[in-house]
Amino acid sequence: MNIGIFGAGQMGGAMIEGWLHSGKLQPQEILVKGGRASTAKNLQKQLNFQLTDNLTEFADCDLLFIAVGTPVVIPILKSLKEENFKKRQPIISVAAGISLSEMQEVMGKDYPLAHAIPNTPVQIGKGLTAVTYSSVLSATQKDTIKEALHYLGDTIETVEERLDIISSVAGCGPAFVDIFMEALSDGAVLHGMPRDLSYEVIAKMLIGSASLALESGKHPGALKDGVTSPGGTTIRGVAALEKNGFRHAVISGIDAIISE
Repeated sequence: MNIGIFGAGQMGGAMIEGWLHSGKLQPQEILVKGGRASTAKNLQKQLNFQLTDNLTEFADCDLLFIAVGTPVVIPILKSLKEENFKKRQPIISVAAGISLSEMQEVMGKDYPLAHAIPNTPVQIGKGLTAVTYSSVLSATQKDTIKEALHYLGDTIETVEERLDIISSVAGCGPAFVDIFMEALSDGAVLHGMPRDLSYEVIAKMLIGSASLALESGKHPGALKDGVTSPGGTTIRGVAALEKNGFRHAVISGIDAIISE
């Protein structure tokens, strides 16, 4: 499989690293057109993928991913339309804010397109990507996209109307979790735990808790109840979080993202 990707910034770079981390793609199978030359060149020095500014070199790619900021997606699509590649390989945008219908306005309703929103853990093959497909994709094209995304972690196929909501939780959620980890660490350090040890304990606790939720199928509230004994230390901590608006702050964060 040969993949072309436009953009080697935060998300594009994470995807490139994820594909190479999987061992399923080799550096020579990834062709990159970097938006900011220095960013792309620096990453290319580390990962040794193919880097070009020549659009015609993307003609033989099996898939084309657009991993740039929202304002740049349409101009890139217009440039690809002008190239008019005979292969008509599927184009997958991983930018929020540009819908399939907007992509179709540029490329035409008969062009094979997909819209996918990954999160940053794709960098190590542990990502979650929400994806929606245009109806004109052939079964083979769809399978090829699924294969490429599978190398980056799990995928959830959904209708476009739900894509923004899923991506808000999966895409922005890691930042919330990182803040939570940092706050837990601060609390632990306040009481004498070494910083490095606190981060190791917290990260492993989160992996275990998430795995238990997935494998048990239990409601998060039931899992919380299983940890909180009457009058115990955990319920005291939970009460303190509730008193300080923890739950409301998280809900407000998601609402702010989706309402933007």
